[in-house]
Amino acid sequence: MADPFLWCDPTMVAMPREVVTQRSRVRKAAHKAIAPQKQDNVIIGTWNLRAFGGLSQSWQASATSSPKRDWRAVTLIAEVIRCCDVVAIQEVRRNTAALRFLLEVLGPAWRVIVSDVTEGAAGNEERLAFVYNSARVQPSGLVGELVLPDVDGTPVRQFARSPYAASFTRGGVDFILTTVHVLWGDKPDQRLPEITAFAQWMLAWATRKSDWNANLLVLGDFNLDRIGDPLFEAFLSSGLWPPMELNKVPRTIFDNDLKRHYYDQIAWFSTPSGRQLLESLTYTNRAGYFDFVPHCYPSLTKNEMSWRISDHYPLWAEFRIG
Repeated sequence: MADPFLWCDPTMVAMPREVVTQRSRVRKAAHKAIAPQKQDNVIIGTWNLRAFGGLSQSWQASATSSPKRDWRAVTLIAEVIRCCDVVAIQEVRRNTAALRFLLEVLGPAWRVIVSDVTEGAAGNEERLAFVYNSARVQPSGLVGELVLPDVDGTPVRQFARSPYAASFTRGGVDFILTTVHVLWGDKPDQRLPEITAFAQWMLAWATRKSDWNANLLVLGDFNLDRIGDPLFEAFLSSGLWPPMELNKVPRTIFDNDLKRHYYDQIAWFSTPSGRQLLESLTYTNRAGYFDFVPHCYPSLTKNEMSWRISDHYPLWAEFRIG
């Protein structure tokens, strides 16, 4: 069997002109859509990259290739990610070929913090990762997975895919990102226990005295439905505050009705009066998504594109430091 971590060096294969053109288009559009990086800000993103694992060793995967994701796809993904300072990525698979190639494309300043694989059928051989620009942010030491405590001495069911947390610093300000990919399930009510448990766990962490818990943010794919339904209310129940700027943007490339899907979120805690529990980290009221569809693979259907780029849009939010 071929080594899954080896591939042909793309620097030895000329980048096709159409890839150069698409990369330029994505770069310009992403920089226009996402807030600019400044001395006093930090741009935090989240992106569910569909089945981000294997990689075809070509600039154009054929109709029979498996996987469909190729050098072109990862190159275009990189142009979006480099507009942020740190991005939480969901659906990274056991095979990290695409992730490793992403870091090569991004360049030597970029690093990754990645979890191990959550075993079991529900885990879907997935990892959770943070890709970050070390010239803009640095890890500040904390990293770990969320584990639910026993109840009255009885073990409880753990998360299908263990949420993953890591702390970062920029300009002397620490912040902690916790990313999650909530179990989908056949019915929405199957997601409710995980969402509720996660929100309660994070609230306990945020309010615990003498703990490492300044500037807690949560981000990832929560598989939430429309605003106002039980899943969304469970997400908000602990005081998590998603910016209203993200209430009006689609989450997936297949969304035709903005009232249906609020899968992906970026949120943090606030008090009942609305005061945001952030220290020296101020939300600038700028957040959004990036629509990559018009700029990539013009001859492919959305379904075909979803296996190369993703079926989810990336989300981002800007914070002022200090």
